[in-house]
Amino acid sequence: MNTLAGTDDSADAISQVVAAVNRIDAIPAILRLICENTGMGFAAVARVTDGTWTACAVRDTVNFGLKVGGQLELRTTLCYESRTARVPIVIDNFDADPVYRGHHTSRIYKLGSYISVPIVLPDGSYFGNLCAIDAHPAPIKDGRTLGMFEVFASLIALQLVNEMRREAAENALLDERETAKLREQFIAVLGHDLRNPLSAVSANAELLTLRKNEPDLMRIGQRLKSTTQRMSRLIDDVMDFARGRLGSGIGVSIETESELGASLQNVVNELREANPDRIVVDEIAVNVPVRCDKARIQQLLSNLLANALTHGSPSAPVTVKVGVHDGKLSMAVINGGDLIGPDTLERVFEPYWRPASSKPGGGLGLGLYICKQIVKAHGGALEVRSSLDEGTCFVATIGTHDHGVPGGDITAP
Repeated sequence: MNTLAGTDDSADAISQVVAAVNRIDAIPAILRLICENTGMGFAAVARVTDGTWTACAVRDTVNFGLKVGGQLELRTTLCYESRTARVPIVIDNFDADPVYRGHHTSRIYKLGSYISVPIVLPDGSYFGNLCAIDAHPAPIKDGRTLGMFEVFASLIALQLVNEMRREAAENALLDERETAKLREQFIAVLGHDLRNPLSAVSANAELLTLRKNEPDLMRIGQRLKSTTQRMSRLIDDVMDFARGRLGSGIGVSIETESELGASLQNVVNELREANPDRIVVDEIAVNVPVRCDKARIQQLLSNLLANALTHGSPSAPVTVKVGVHDGKLSMAVINGGDLIGPDTLERVFEPYWRPASSKPGGGLGLGLYICKQIVKAHGGALEVRSSLDEGTCFVATIGTHDHGVPGGDITAP
C-alpha cells in the first residue's frame, strides 16, 4: 500500500503505480466519458505525492502533450493544493473565478477551465487526483459534474487497491479464482453504496423538472435527471458484471409472461424516440405466453438495439425481429455497416472491451457481456455473425417452456 499511497518517489515505485493503473480496463472508458460529458479536451489519472506529479493514464484530444508516465512540476499544479486540503477544486472559468483568477497554474498551462478530485484509498491514504483541463471555459461548476468525478474517483481507488492485492496474491501463488472474487466484490460493494446518494440526486432533479415557471431550473433538472439515469445504468451494469464474474450469474425470476410482445415493443419505441434520425424496423410477433424474466429480456433487447444504433451505419436501418418458433423465443437485431472481422467477433462479449473503431459515447463496454449473461441465465444461447450481404446480426434464443431450466438452440426469427 505504501507504493499506492505515494510515500516512495523512486523510478521503480512510479513505474509500478503507472502499470497498476493501466491494468484497470475501465479507466480509458472513464476518461472518455469525462471528456464527452464535460466538453473538456484533456483528462488524466495522476499520482500525486509530497514531491511528484505523474500522469498514470491520459486522454488527450487537444494535444496538451503530456504522455503516460510524464511528470509536471508539482507546485505548478492545482493538484498540489487539492492534495494539501484534501478537497476537490472546480473552476469553470479562471478569468471569472473569485479565488483562482490569475492563478499561476492558469498562466503556466494557459487554462480556461479545471477540475481535480482527490483519489483517496479505502484506508484513508492519498493516491492522487482525477482531473480534467481545457483551454476554454466549461460549465462544470455544478453538482452533476462533481458527483460524476467523485463516483469515478471512488471506483478507481477501489480498483487500485484490488489490483495491488491481486498482484500480491499471484506473487504468493494464491488461488487465481479467489483473487478474482475479491476484485469483483469490491466493485459490487461500490455499486451498492452509490445507490443511496444517487437516488437523492435523482429526487432533487425530479423536483427541478417540476419548476415550469423557471425554465432555466427546469432544463437543469432535465439534464441532471438524464445524467443520474445514465449513472444508474452504469451502476446496474457494474453490479450485473460483478454478479456474473463471482460465479453466481445474473439473477432471473422466471414467470409466465402473456404480454411480452408489448413490453418489447415499448423498448423499441423508447430507443426509436431517443434516436429520431435513425430508422428502426421492428417485426415483433409474440402471440403466446413465454416463460422468462420480462425485465431481463427487455434489458437484453435494449442493450442489443442500443449497440446496433451506436455501431451500425447511420444511413442503414436497424431491424429487430422477435418471434416464437418451435417452442423457442428468438430475438435478432441486425444493423448495416462495415464487416466485422473474425478476431473482433470473438471478443465482442468480453467485459470492458471496445473495438478501436468504436464511436464516441456508450458506457463502460459491459452491455454485450451482460446480454450474454442474461441469455445464459435463461438457459439459452447468444451468437453474432457479420457479412456484407446481411450486415451484423446478434441472435438470441431461449426456450419458452419451464422444463427446470429454459433452453434451446439458435434459430433466427
